[in-house]
Amino acid sequence: MSDTESSQTGHALIQSYLKTLDGSPGVYRMLDSESRVLYVGKARNLRARVSNYARPSGHSPRIARMIRDTAQMMFLTTRTETEALLLEQNLIKQLKPKFNVLLRDDKSFPNVLVAKDHAYPQIKKHRGAKKEKGAYYGPFASAGAVNRSLNQLQKVFLLRNCSDAMFDSRTRPCLLYQIKRCSAPCVGKISEEAYAASVKDAERFLQGKSTEVQAMLADEMQKASDEMEFERAAALRDRIRAMTQVQTAQGINPRGVSEADIIALHLDRGQACVQVFFIRANQNWGNRDFYPRVGEHVAEAEALGAFIGQFYDTKEPPRQLILSHDIEDADLMAEALSEKLGRRVEILVPQRGEKAELVASAMRNARESLARKMSETATQARLLKGLAEAFDLDAPPQRIEVYDNSHIQGTNAVGGMIVAGPEGFLKSSYRKFNIKGTDLTPGDDFGMMKEVLTRRFTRLLKEDPDREKGDWPDLLLIDGGAGQVSAVQEIMEDLGVEDIAMVGVAKGIDRDAGKEEFHRTGKRPFALRHNDPVLYFVQRLRDEAHRFAIGTHRAKRAKAVSRTPLDDIPGVGAARKRALLAHFGSAKAVSRANLADLKAVDGVSGALAEKIYDFFHEGG
Repeated sequence: MSDTESSQTGHALIQSYLKTLDGSPGVYRMLDSESRVLYVGKARNLRARVSNYARPSGHSPRIARMIRDTAQMMFLTTRTETEALLLEQNLIKQLKPKFNVLLRDDKSFPNVLVAKDHAYPQIKKHRGAKKEKGAYYGPFASAGAVNRSLNQLQKVFLLRNCSDAMFDSRTRPCLLYQIKRCSAPCVGKISEEAYAASVKDAERFLQGKSTEVQAMLADEMQKASDEMEFERAAALRDRIRAMTQVQTAQGINPRGVSEADIIALHLDRGQACVQVFFIRANQNWGNRDFYPRVGEHVAEAEALGAFIGQFYDTKEPPRQLILSHDIEDADLMAEALSEKLGRRVEILVPQRGEKAELVASAMRNARESLARKMSETATQARLLKGLAEAFDLDAPPQRIEVYDNSHIQGTNAVGGMIVAGPEGFLKSSYRKFNIKGTDLTPGDDFGMMKEVLTRRFTRLLKEDPDREKGDWPDLLLIDGGAGQVSAVQEIMEDLGVEDIAMVGVAKGIDRDAGKEEFHRTGKRPFALRHNDPVLYFVQRLRDEAHRFAIGTHRAKRAKAVSRTPLDDIPGVGAARKRALLAHFGSAKAVSRANLADLKAVDGVSGALAEKIYDFFHEGG
């Protein structure tokens, strides 16, 4: 790695680096005068790529601005061009440079899991690492897409979705059996062999062999009808209908594409939408839209290539990527993805035929989604401008933080923070705060707010003292009136943070929604017109904060209800806790058990039995 300190900036500075570079592949970084990373790029030939930036003219306005702001460069050579591509994408995700295309939404996708650790396998939704024993089918584009498929699979194959603990505790069939969504293996309504056959059929369907399964069911139905088993024939007819519904609901069912992601990009005035359709086993397993940060004057090839590199950084690619546009260095991308998958990945930009029709459909979706998004963003911009005018702010806020507390008589107290900005609610930025203060009296809302804000801003001051990362709010909305605002003002002054606008939102006369009063330090309280869109916006913000705090509180309370002293014993996880409770009936009975009885519990070793016994009898 090399870097050069210089008072020069722009292409003259970049020119000075050329004598230190050769034709090796690698990654380069452009930094501004305050050492902030402006751009990360890769190069097959570092010298050739950097010499392009050293030219004084011929650049797009975006690249010209980037060159003008460059005060320093850093280089890292790599052994191969593919290695450079992978390193570039990692650095972009890590550093989030201003001039790079950036994928902002990078969630994992759910799968259908047919669990194989039970005589009667369970079918369920699974997200995250594939650690459970079983067969995984996916990815599905969303929870909605996987839930729809599971719903239909239950109708067709009558497989259970209950947990093993629930399965073991049943003495009579549950409601799913009554409504013909499960074959009730829990109470012996179906043999192990017959259930295994249903599991096999479900897996064949998920593998794309639906025609084969339908033909087999049709044969069984005809046979049942011939043998006068009309009830069984009717049940099989219903299953065939349900299977047809699955295929109809999927919309696109390509004949010539067995496993691919269809990826289409639409750019408009510096905004982008990428639509991804997941095709697996000749079936459409849903689609999802993404809105990467691109900025103006970014070409389709750069935007789509950057999206693909970042998208598959944490995901397994399919055998084919079918794209709407060519991308830069498509050969390198295909090589990198092939290495990741362990088999060949093909990148296609079809011009005709079924694949081109699939891309056209994805393009239409991307175009319509971006139009809706831009319309919503324009509305949000008007609301933020109205908020700035109503609260006398210097400019429309880019980040609003709204705080709320939730507790019942002081128990399981939590604070919630939601965030909103030009893109609407930023759910990935929401935060919960388990109230830790031991000196708080039950229901002390002032004390809770003090703890939450102190923790929030102490962390901001530590992690981003220069306010460069975009995590500092422009406006705080607090639930409460003059007293709450005054208390919060004091907290902020103690922390040395006095330049953030703050507004208290209090219910007005008769605590009626719509008659809210707004309180600011040193100013008279005021209200907005009953039908003012800004008032509705503030109500939405406060309702969302309340919903989030209440939900967090309920989750904490539910966890506390199921908590036992066994949770505090090292080595006792969820499975052993279940085994102990099943054996003894309660945590209290476990605490009274002798050593021999503890050793008799399935899964509890002699050493662990001693540890449990000592935990409850220490000093006794």
